[in-house]
Parts: sequence; C-alpha cells; structure tokens
Amino acid sequence: MKTRSQRFTTSNLDGVRLHALRHGDPECQRKLILLHGGGANAHWWDHLAPLLTQGFEVIALDFRGHGDSDAPREVEVGAFHRDLEALLAWLGAPMAVLLGHSLGARIALDHAGEHGRSEAVIAIDPARGGQRQTSRKMRLALATRRTYATREEAVERFSFLPPSPDADPSLTRHVAQHSVRQENDGRWSFKFDARWFSVPSREPIPLERVMCPALILRGKDSPLLTREGALAMTGKLPRAQLVEIPDSGHNLHIEAPDRVVSAIREFLADSI
Repeated sequence: MKTRSQRFTTSNLDGVRLHALRHGDPECQRKLILLHGGGANAHWWDHLAPLLTQGFEVIALDFRGHGDSDAPREVEVGAFHRDLEALLAWLGAPMAVLLGHSLGARIALDHAGEHGRSEAVIAIDPARGGQRQTSRKMRLALATRRTYATREEAVERFSFLPPSPDADPSLTRHVAQHSVRQENDGRWSFKFDARWFSVPSREPIPLERVMCPALILRGKDSPLLTREGALAMTGKLPRAQLVEIPDSGHNLHIEAPDRVVSAIREFLADSI
C-alpha cells in the first residue's frame, strides 16, 4: 500500500503543523508509532516501516523543527513530548505501540510512564552510560549550521552520527536525499533546526512507572548506550527485556535492519 504523507496541527494553543508518514492500512485500529532521534526525520524509517505493517498501521512522525514539520519561532523544553501527544490525539489511538530511536526512545519511555496507556514500548539505543565527550561532540556537530551550494553536494556530505560506515550505501543515500532542503538564499542544508540542540532535556519520568511491556534494543558497539547502562534500564522497567544486536552501533536500525526487525517482531508476538 502506498505511503501517505499527511500534516496536522498540534492544538489551538500551540498551533504547530507537524508532518507524518503513514504506512499500511489506515483502517487498521492498532497503531505503531515511529519516533526518530535528534537531527533525524521520519524517512529514517522508510526501509523498516513496511516490514512492520502486519497487524498495524505504522506512522512515522517528524518532530517539530525536523523533517517536513514546522520549525516554530520558540524552542521549549518538553515540546517533542507534546508532539507525540498531539499525534496520538489526531490518530485517536491512545494505546499505540511506541517505537523510538535515541531521543525518540526517551520520549516513548517518558510517555508510557507518564500516561500509562501505551500498548508496548520499544526503545532503540537510548543514551545511557556512554562517554559524555561523545555526546558533546555529536551535539556540537549537529548544532553547527552548514550550508552547501547544491543539493547534490549536501547529499554527498550527509553522514550518520555517530558514523555508520557499514550501512548500506543505497540506504544512506535514500535517507540523505530526504534530509536536505533549499534555504531562502538558494543554498542547501539539512532538515533540522539546530537550535534544538541547545535546549536542555526534560526531567525524565522514572522508568519504574512504565508498566507496559518494554524492549530495549542495543547495538553491541554503541558508544552512547553501554551494556551496563542498558542492564540498569532493563532492571528498573517492570516488564522489560534487553536484546543486543551484534556488529552494530548507535544507529542499529540503519546498520542491521533485518536483525532489528526480527527482534521487534518476536517481541510484539510474545508480549502483546
């Protein structure tokens, strides 16, 4: 079934126009929500979303300031959490399965703990226990606003952070092509608002409050989620399991998509 690109408004009070990609049968009552990491966008899931539509409609969200969603003038702590809440309200699906990577994983866990209505949560490599220097370098790289003379130059300069040198080159190029835009001055840049990387994180919801089934997926070579950090998270979550994917790092859904999909399918089949 063809992927559908749609936009909706968060609320009359906020009024931010957000973009989402919908995969699968729109009449399917069960929803699986995909939440990207910082600096990423909904197209980072294009290769996975169609493989997860059995029994679900799969919706990939662009957080505000990312992808094809609006970049509002004000940047606020907790705004991405409100974007998820707005998406679920727009879909009429408070009991969706939430699947997030990195930043998106933390937002998924927070939502499940705060609202208690999620069907399940799958967290791909949420940062915990890694070296702070690595996180700082990533934030600095993302916050540095670079532009390029041509679209092709911007596509060629695209790279995953942390680097994913073993990612399929065709997948890397696909993501890159959907991650660039032309600015008002005619130059090309990447589809995220760098101001968000100076906004502090919201105080996290205690993991003990996440009562739904939860899966922590870790790349065995991840510099941002250590094994100790992953075990600590799993130990605090009441109904959690940890799966580590070999030969992959922080962007394991890009580097080892087949193994990630297999782990997700097995978890969903066994847990809900």
